[in-house]
Amino acid sequence: MAVFIRPAVTIEDCRAIVNLQSQIWGFADLDVTPDHLLLALAKEGNMALLAVEEPEKPVGFAFGFLAFAGDGRLKLASHQVGVLPAYQGAGIGYALKLAQRQAALALKLELVSWTFDPLQARNAYLNLTKLGAVSNTYWPNLYGNMGDQLNQGLPTDRFRVDWWVASNHVARTLAGEPPAVAAGPVVNESVCLPGGWRAPGEGFSVPQAPTCRVEVPLNLGQLKLHAPDLARQWRLHTRRVFTALFAAGYVAVRFERQADRAYYLLRQDWGADS
Repeated sequence: MAVFIRPAVTIEDCRAIVNLQSQIWGFADLDVTPDHLLLALAKEGNMALLAVEEPEKPVGFAFGFLAFAGDGRLKLASHQVGVLPAYQGAGIGYALKLAQRQAALALKLELVSWTFDPLQARNAYLNLTKLGAVSNTYWPNLYGNMGDQLNQGLPTDRFRVDWWVASNHVARTLAGEPPAVAAGPVVNESVCLPGGWRAPGEGFSVPQAPTCRVEVPLNLGQLKLHAPDLARQWRLHTRRVFTALFAAGYVAVRFERQADRAYYLLRQDWGADS
């Protein structure tokens, strides 16, 4: 499978992105970013990328636009990145993000930000552990109730992640030499239920430690399918945990999977060049 990434520059390219949105997430027509808006933004210096299997089959895309960070600097807001289900796990999403980074650096942008569901373990591993993005911002039910296949059934809580594309932290992560982070205590140790499901512990406290870990379910999709009440319990529990830890100065910097468990690693006093 030979896949290459190129800019989306024509209305046909943008229509391909519309079709990909529907195929990847099961979006209804009203939920997709329309082709005319994609084209207008691309023509005005924003970023739309297509991943294409040779000779010319679109299999993934990335779309973002220029925005302002909290300190007033320009950044790239990466709105959507998606890959067809049959092509997931082949590194195409990672390649799209790297292409996005190169495009941002060419524009002399230091920051790319986006949102994702913090209970989606695959995305967490890609965003934090493989790319070197970090997060200290939690937005509960950001998009309200959504009916697509990925989001239906739970409040749409999101991390906003910050990817400091020119930083030492990101460069070392992409080189396979990420800064070491001590594991620290687990603030919300889960308990095993009959049937093998794991539930969050009933309470938690903000630790007095420079690092800590937050446990999340390893497979949210299976949990939503077979134990939806437990999935909602995890959502509301981790919302409280992350909100408290971010308010206490912790930053989520890595994601680890250990057998049937998954953890975010958080640390205080984090800096992009630390």
